[in-house]
Amino acid sequence: ARLYRLAAEQGDATGQLDYALCFVHGNGVKQDDGLGVHWLRLAADQNHVLAQYHMGNVHFLGRGVPRDDREATRWCRLAAEQGHSGAQHNLATLCISGRGVPQDIGEAARYYRLAAGQGFAQSQYHLGKILPGEAGGCGQGATCRARRGRSFPRAGGAVNGRRGNTS
Repeated sequence: ARLYRLAAEQGDATGQLDYALCFVHGNGVKQDDGLGVHWLRLAADQNHVLAQYHMGNVHFLGRGVPRDDREATRWCRLAAEQGHSGAQHNLATLCISGRGVPQDIGEAARYYRLAAGQGFAQSQYHLGKILPGEAGGCGQGATCRARRGRSFPRAGGAVNGRRGNTS
C-alpha cells in the first residue's frame, strides 16, 4: 500500500485507484470505505474508467457514502460510455429497475447488448430474458430479478462473481 500511496499522492490515477482499493478491501491498511471513496473519486475525476465503475458500485451499495441510485447511475454511465462491460451491465440493470434513472427497457437492452458483445455472460443471459426471440428469450424474467437487485455488484465490485473489465 505504501507505494500505491506515493503514486496516489503524486496524482497518478491508477495509483489512486489501487490505493483506494487497498482501503476498500483492507489490503495493507486498515479497511476504511470512506478513505477508499476519497481516493476512488480522485481517480474517477481523472476519467479513470475502472475508478468510475467502482464509484458506481459504492454509491449503489452505500459503501463509504450514502446510498444514492442517481450517483450510481451517473458513474456507471461514465464508465459504460468508455466501454467497461461491468458498468454497461450495471447500467442496464438500473435502467430495467428504474433506480436512479427512468425505467427504460430499450436502453437496458442497448447496454446489455454492448456488454454481451464483449462476452459478459450475465448480460447475454439478461438480454435473452428481456427480449422475446433474442437467443430464445421469454421477454419477462430479468425485470423481476433486477427489481430485487440480484444483478448488481456485491461488495468489492464483483458482479455476480465476475469483476468485468479490470483495466
